[in-house]
Amino acid sequence: MTFREYSQLVRSDLYRIDGRSGVCALLRELCGGEGFVYLFWLRSCMYLQGGALSCWTLYPIARLLLRHYKFRLGISIPMHTRIGPGFYIGHFGGIMVNGAAVIGRNCNLSHGVTIGQANRGTRIGCPTIGDSVFIGPGAMIFGAVRIGNYAAIGANSVVTKDVPDHAVVAGSPAEVVSQEGSKGYVNRTDYPWTETA
Repeated sequence: MTFREYSQLVRSDLYRIDGRSGVCALLRELCGGEGFVYLFWLRSCMYLQGGALSCWTLYPIARLLLRHYKFRLGISIPMHTRIGPGFYIGHFGGIMVNGAAVIGRNCNLSHGVTIGQANRGTRIGCPTIGDSVFIGPGAMIFGAVRIGNYAAIGANSVVTKDVPDHAVVAGSPAEVVSQEGSKGYVNRTDYPWTETA
């Protein structure tokens, strides 16, 4: 990952919060933000571990801070997880993501979300989350399922099968309840600097 790619990822995550991505917004979120501060250190670890010098100097510090925020905020997302730009965590607490999961651009995670692996059955593996997906509080997604672009997962839903694009699912097991998708839930996706990210 280049510094430019790292910078674009951090700026896109920051922009999703309130439509700003400048230094003042960055400092404000690092001092008082919850979901963003975790994402900042997650993205920083991903970037720093690849540098010849930084992997022995700054990376251990960033890794220590990420670990601190993992326990303080109750968010567990491994560093090697593939996450697109514009990732948004609305509230901290109880968020668990398997490192083999793939999360697309402009996705929203609420508190209490679990994105996990299935170890048996027909869907062994981890989920692939599409672009602009909203995942509601307490939702659980297990196994090698594909969550379509612009989908919305309702609160406390348990998803164990594929979700089509633009679908809204709810329940346990989750079933499609409408085709209104995530419109209105996933906002501020108009940042112009991530064409190559």
